Amino acid sequence: MELQLGTMLVQLGVFVVLFLLLKKFAFGPLMRVMNERAQYIENQINTAEKNREEADRLASEHRTAIEKAKQDAHELMENARRTGEKQAADIIAAAETEARRLKEEAVADINREKEQAIAELREQVGNLSVLLAGKIVSKELNAEGHKALFEEAVKEMGVRV
Repeated sequence: MELQLGTMLVQLGVFVVLFLLLKKFAFGPLMRVMNERAQYIENQINTAEKNREEADRLASEHRTAIEKAKQDAHELMENARRTGEKQAADIIAAAETEARRLKEEAVADINREKEQAIAELREQVGNLSVLLAGKIVSKELNAEGHKALFEEAVKEMGVRV
């Protein structure tokens, strides 16, 4: 096998021309596409990282908002409980005051009625005493007559009282 220098030089020349053509028309655009693709992937990674950071920030804000809402709800419930207890205490105090007032009025009414009844009883006893004295004076009786007259007056007082 002989080396044919001319063929080899022609093949080498064709290879160099083909390589230069490929470099200009194939490798250049291919490398540009590869660089664009690498840049696109890098941009996608950066965007995904920014989105993840934004999502973490929003999640943190949501957790904070939820905690604040829980705290506000707890405070509202506590205020409602305290208000309810205060209203219950106020209602009980008002009811006790009203009960005392009604009791005092009832006692005062009972005392007035009692005084009025005693006054009426005294008036009736006085009238009966005058009546009895008048009957005793008008009649002269013996001991049995006095006893019968006294019992009659007591019966009459019992009917009037």
